[in-house]
Amino acid sequence: MRKVIEWWDNRQIALYLVAIAVGAAVGLLAPLSAPGLTLAINPVLALLLFATFLGVPLIEVGRSFRDIRFLGTVLVVNFLVVPLVAFALSRFVADDRGLLLGVLLVLLTPCVDYVIVFTGLAGGAKARLLAAAPLLMLLQIVLLPLYLLLFAGPEAVGLIDLHPFAEAFVILIIIPLAAAALVQAAGRRFRAGRVIEDVMAAGMVPLMMATLAVVVGSQITAVGAQAETLLRVVPIYVAFLAIMVGICLAAGKLARLDVSAVRAVIFSGATRNSLVVLPLALALPASLSIAPLAVVTQTLVELVGMIIFVRLIPRLTRHTRRGAEKIAT
Repeated sequence: MRKVIEWWDNRQIALYLVAIAVGAAVGLLAPLSAPGLTLAINPVLALLLFATFLGVPLIEVGRSFRDIRFLGTVLVVNFLVVPLVAFALSRFVADDRGLLLGVLLVLLTPCVDYVIVFTGLAGGAKARLLAAAPLLMLLQIVLLPLYLLLFAGPEAVGLIDLHPFAEAFVILIIIPLAAAALVQAAGRRFRAGRVIEDVMAAGMVPLMMATLAVVVGSQITAVGAQAETLLRVVPIYVAFLAIMVGICLAAGKLARLDVSAVRAVIFSGATRNSLVVLPLALALPASLSIAPLAVVTQTLVELVGMIIFVRLIPRLTRHTRRGAEKIAT
């Protein structure tokens, strides 16, 4: 079993690409499976996050709350810089209200779930990012209506139901985190707890593959049906990823963050809360039915982008610590 674990750990990127391809094939060849796959997204993602949280000693999360420099950088990037970038990019679809709302909904909301997984894969400070998750969730609930008011008008605010945010926070953050805390506590006294920790740590790659396959398989058919219209938003999402890498690198240097913290800032700034805002988009009137598909398209672009980031970001940030030390002196 150890050899199997080593095998898939050493081939993670290739396996994730295979998972995306398998999900796309299933979704296209068996479109009737989409509703079932959609229902499976939250359970699979919650299990993946449970495994992720188990790998983060919760005492580290407590210490991370005192890292004001990191938390401040993440909040400034996500709630001051990202809205400006999102507004500028959304102008390219301002003529289509459905696309505009879809783009704004997804770009204005920072990810609080699988971003922690990808951050860990790239050697980023996942414990510090986990500590920031409640703040990120709370602030996006409060600020999203304000930004929609400014960027899309008062009518857009009246169309948004924020209940899915609270539901997702409980299912994807609170429950997996509480379960991980209980297992970690049990692991200090009982062998069963340690066995669960070992099994979940070994299963991280298959769980990520399952998550990628389920998300892609559940949405690919709907996106394909509107591919011509949705092609307009693909360059926007690709540009967002590229822009945020540069901005977050600069922010990390200005804040004098260490390498792992800079990587976490990059992933936080670039990764969006698409799986959480999708129910908001689905609740929009039928005349805006393209909006949820615009959100889903961002998910598909982002998943490919994150797999690239896992390899790219460590290379871009190798000398960040040295640069930070020069600034400090």
